[in-house]
Amino acid sequence: MSDPTYALPTMPSAAPDEPRAPDPVAVALGNASLLGVGYLMLRRRRLALAAVAGTAVLVFGLVTTASPSYEVAVLVWWAAVVVHGWFLARGGGGRGTARRQRLVALGVTLPVLLVVGLLRFDAFRIGRSVTEARESGDCARVSTAQDSVWFGHRVADAPLTARGDEAVAACDRLGTARAELSTALTGDTEALADGFGTLASVLAEGGNEKTVEATLNGFLGRLPAKDPCDTAAVTDWLSDRGRSHDVLDRAADTAALTAPAALVGCGDDHLADDSWEEARTYYERLLDRYPGSVLADRARKGARKATLSIELANVSNLLSGETGTQPEYCANPAKYSGAKPMGKGTNRALFYAFDEDGTASGYPKQFPGSWKAHDAADAVLVVCMGEDTFGDSVETCPYYNSGFSGSSSYVSFHKIEIPVKVYELRTGRLVADRKIQISGTSCPSTIFTAESTVSMYVDPSTSDVRSAFRPLVVR
Repeated sequence: MSDPTYALPTMPSAAPDEPRAPDPVAVALGNASLLGVGYLMLRRRRLALAAVAGTAVLVFGLVTTASPSYEVAVLVWWAAVVVHGWFLARGGGGRGTARRQRLVALGVTLPVLLVVGLLRFDAFRIGRSVTEARESGDCARVSTAQDSVWFGHRVADAPLTARGDEAVAACDRLGTARAELSTALTGDTEALADGFGTLASVLAEGGNEKTVEATLNGFLGRLPAKDPCDTAAVTDWLSDRGRSHDVLDRAADTAALTAPAALVGCGDDHLADDSWEEARTYYERLLDRYPGSVLADRARKGARKATLSIELANVSNLLSGETGTQPEYCANPAKYSGAKPMGKGTNRALFYAFDEDGTASGYPKQFPGSWKAHDAADAVLVVCMGEDTFGDSVETCPYYNSGFSGSSSYVSFHKIEIPVKVYELRTGRLVADRKIQISGTSCPSTIFTAESTVSMYVDPSTSDVRSAFRPLVVR
């Protein structure tokens, strides 16, 4: 008898779980990371790659251009991928599954948004530090603050970090201006013009008023320069610079305070070097531009001294003619305002003969020392003597030839006539133009002359010579 067989009842097999569609909110949250996470949840790898590529392109454009339009484009792109992911995932996801998916998406997106937010906040903090430093005119602090900016800050807030870069660039240009203005303190007005041109260009960009002002103050604070002539060159340029109706106009006010001392000091230096024309130029410039300056009297005295030195040098040059001839002064007189005026008593004079080898050239040796000046600085008059000729006849005497002929002749003796011109040195004015005659003895017992001689000069004594010339110098 066989064993009975028992049939076991068959249990219905459970159907395999079908994959649930991702939750739309989870997908939208995943795409909000801009890393294509939502598309990956939808198993749309190509869309995920496209999302990452689009994000990379926009971030690159944002960082390289720092244009606000790229910020708008990033926001639009962010909204587009969020909405697009939500639409693709509509209708999927159960309650439990959706919660897990949302937590996963939030775990990716939240750190991204948090990092971006923190970086943006830090960029704002740095930007505020840059602004505060720039508004205080401290370029060193501007550079220090902006040095803490890195790539993450530029991604989070490119326009703000770009403004910091612009502030640093402006400070760099102000550094160039400082170097140019430092060179200008040596009297280099070309460097001065370049420096102010740089300051003006930085000032025109806006927001740089304080840093420009600080740079300008640093330059003006170094005035006056060590050399007064260098200072004068700088202050002259600043005074002549046209008004720009901004902070740079303060330079003209500083120049007005510094220029008088510089002009006088430069004039004094040139005067000490016997550069009288240059000295007078600086003194007169002060009197023209700053007539009310406390240094005006000093400038007037300096200009007077320079003028006298110029006149004396000119007169001395005119009186230093070639040996053997009258100096040029006798034909083209000039004034020396420092000379004493012609007056009562003895007027010291310089005497010049027509011919240094002629008779008249020896007459000054017979004058008393009180009549003769040592040089132009000591003289009152200049006496120019012309060529001597026969003056009035004094006496005619017969003379017998002691030779074999035994003939006789008559010789007429004449005064010595000399044309003279007398100039007052102080004014260069001709005060006398006449002929003087020198008396002397005549008809000596013996003469030595040719038979044809019929006229001779008298023989003047020292007193005769002095008597003829005395009216010229003694009044």
